[in-house]
Amino acid sequence: MAKEAKKKKGRWNLYSISGDKAERKNKTCPKCGQGAFMAKHANRWTCGTCRYTVFETQSK
Repeated sequence: MAKEAKKKKGRWNLYSISGDKAERKNKTCPKCGQGAFMAKHANRWTCGTCRYTVFETQSK
């Protein structure tokens, strides 16, 4: 079996470059402020610092 290529992780994946500015891709935590990113999961956003969680609702 062939080994699968691993995704490279790093902080550069949290930003996108447009012109001279770097923009954040992920949301920031409303409790912690601009210094804390929220992680995107399958059905929720979670803060890594204070564990604040926002669940996404699915519309049918």
